[in-house]
Amino acid sequence: MAKKKETPKPKKPSMDAWFENAGITQEEPITDTLEKNYLPYAMSVIISRALPEIDGFKPSHRKLLYTMYKMGLLTGSRTKSANVVGQTMRLNPHGDAAIYETMVRLTRANESLLHPYVDSKGNFGKQYSRDMAYAAARYTEVKLAPLCNELFRDIDKETVDFVPNYDNTMPEPTLLPAAFPAVLVNSNMGIAVSMASNICPFNLQEVCETCIALMKNPNHDILSTLKGPDFPGGGFLLYDEEELRRIYETGRGSVKLRAKWNFDKAAGCIEITEIPYTTTLEAICDKITELVKLGKLREISYARDEIDVNGFRLAIDVKRGTDPEKLMQKLFRMTPLQDTFGCNFNILIGSMPKVMGVREILEEWTAFRQECVRRRVYFDLKKKKERLHLLLGLKKILLDIDKAIAIIRNTEEEAKVVENLMNGFSIDEIQAEYVAEIKLRHLNRQYILSRIEDVDKLTAEIADMEDILSKPERIKKIIIAELKDTIKKYGQPRKTMFYHATEEDHLPAQDDTPDYPVHLFLSKEGYFKKITPQSLRMSGEQKVKEGDFIAQQLQGTNKTELLFFTSGAQVYKTRANAFEDSKASLLGDYIPAKLGFDENETVCGMVATTDYSGTLLFIFENGKAAKVPLSAYATKTNRKKLTAAFSDKSPLVKLFLLTEDSDLFVRSSGNRAILLSTSEIPEKTTRSTQGVQIMTLKAKQTVVSAEIAEGEFLESVQSFRIKSAPAAGKLAKNLEEANQMELL
Repeated sequence: MAKKKETPKPKKPSMDAWFENAGITQEEPITDTLEKNYLPYAMSVIISRALPEIDGFKPSHRKLLYTMYKMGLLTGSRTKSANVVGQTMRLNPHGDAAIYETMVRLTRANESLLHPYVDSKGNFGKQYSRDMAYAAARYTEVKLAPLCNELFRDIDKETVDFVPNYDNTMPEPTLLPAAFPAVLVNSNMGIAVSMASNICPFNLQEVCETCIALMKNPNHDILSTLKGPDFPGGGFLLYDEEELRRIYETGRGSVKLRAKWNFDKAAGCIEITEIPYTTTLEAICDKITELVKLGKLREISYARDEIDVNGFRLAIDVKRGTDPEKLMQKLFRMTPLQDTFGCNFNILIGSMPKVMGVREILEEWTAFRQECVRRRVYFDLKKKKERLHLLLGLKKILLDIDKAIAIIRNTEEEAKVVENLMNGFSIDEIQAEYVAEIKLRHLNRQYILSRIEDVDKLTAEIADMEDILSKPERIKKIIIAELKDTIKKYGQPRKTMFYHATEEDHLPAQDDTPDYPVHLFLSKEGYFKKITPQSLRMSGEQKVKEGDFIAQQLQGTNKTELLFFTSGAQVYKTRANAFEDSKASLLGDYIPAKLGFDENETVCGMVATTDYSGTLLFIFENGKAAKVPLSAYATKTNRKKLTAAFSDKSPLVKLFLLTEDSDLFVRSSGNRAILLSTSEIPEKTTRSTQGVQIMTLKAKQTVVSAEIAEGEFLESVQSFRIKSAPAAGKLAKNLEEANQMELL
């Protein structure tokens, strides 16, 4: 026989080869890199982390609840949360902090879910509070809520598939056989790669009734039974039939939520008892405080948190004579006391993300639940057939019990007992094993007769189960009965009530900022003052720090928009009403600190506008000038900061806001000067344009100053006017400089 030729083993690269190739990079198309590295990560996030499946759970939720189920916490007493977190790590390979945070949101105490899955004891924080921290896992206790009986119903009857956990030491379910549409009952939010999911909660009773109605009539009007979302925090929901129908059909849309309130006339305060699910107590208080400081809510004197063991309460003290109804309408427009919940019903179906309406979701859940019930019936059928098979063997023994005893007693070898029983009664090995295992005390006619009485009952049950498996309508009837039972056990009244839009709701938001004339001052070091004309007339000299001086003085109103340009080529936008009225005797607000400048960033200039008309003129040290329309800095959104506000290729010397073309006088460090009209500088639409050269400079020379020439000063510098730009200009050693206020 010829000897098989062995394949030579590949040689391992030597250390010299490793060092020889160290530091060498290999070019690879970015598409290949994305395909190998990024796409697997993106798919993992979508399928195994961020999006819920048809049973209503993300993998992290499912692993946690299944661990608690296996720990016996469905019927047992509570255990420390730390025990559950530790056990869950066998299925969920993440840190204990992430697992515990997942548990917190499932608890009754946190109030995140309309129907909580975890019965809790201890401090688990509150969904409506941003700053209320939950206690550590070693202090709190948990068990599964009774509702979880419906989640795990018949899970041990092969109703769902199981897969090995991450280290192949134990199985875990791919889905939970939820006996009600949990996917719509509790809210679920997730952000994956390139997609997200945001499912609003619905009332359990309404969801189950809608599902039953759809199973009976696929053309059922969903809105007639599913009135609208129902949030754990209560409050009021704007009833917009058109928007609700769109959400029910497409899975996308938004609903408006509004706080619940009442007015305590004796105490003179508005009591907020329920707030929108999408906001927090702290966000509301911060916004109210901000608006009060800006003078937009002059009716409010104080807002305070009065949460206690009795529940949520936010008290707003109002000034005497305030109409609470009108104030609340203003608060609804200006604060998160009225907010919007965006719906995006993106659910994994067979590991594929799909945005579906309520009808399609309930159809998918019904198909899923039908499969669970079918598998449960098949499991029970299989067990009953096995039982019937054993009893039929026992029935044959009844014909001659003495013969069975004789066979067992006369068999010399134990291993031959089963074989001899098989031959003696014409039964198979499984039946013979069952007979051989019967205790001696049970080898009597009464016991055997009582056992085989179940044969007729089992036969009827098996026939009924086979009929169920052959008729999908019967499976639907079973699901409907289970849904009705769920309603009876766990149904509860709606928490979120409805309100209908009024004329006041359609009115545009009004700007209640008081408007009055002001004088605006900016010092070279960046200190800003807003002073009323009355205060300015009664004031003396402007107070500034030693070595500082007032660099700009402008006139405007309290609603004037302010643009502060910085040395970092950025502009910070705000309004005059964001600053308190000041006095000449005060230093004012330090702009870099007030507006949150970047490190080492200083103010270069200030522009005041109400309509963004006019043109900005930038003069740079390199002799260039750029003209940009002020409208280029207007934004539709309320942005506070714009980057690349002007060119950063050369330091900025000065900036001007021009309402019409003027004469510009520019001087260089070489004591040369030019005079030209700003109309000769072309306007650019790009904010960061480098501009055009207007002054020719020698090596190491820079532009040191620029002024708008007017009146007598303009007449005195006419000799410096140039015919065309760029130009080197004339010497200006004997020129008397005008005493004008400089820009930074």
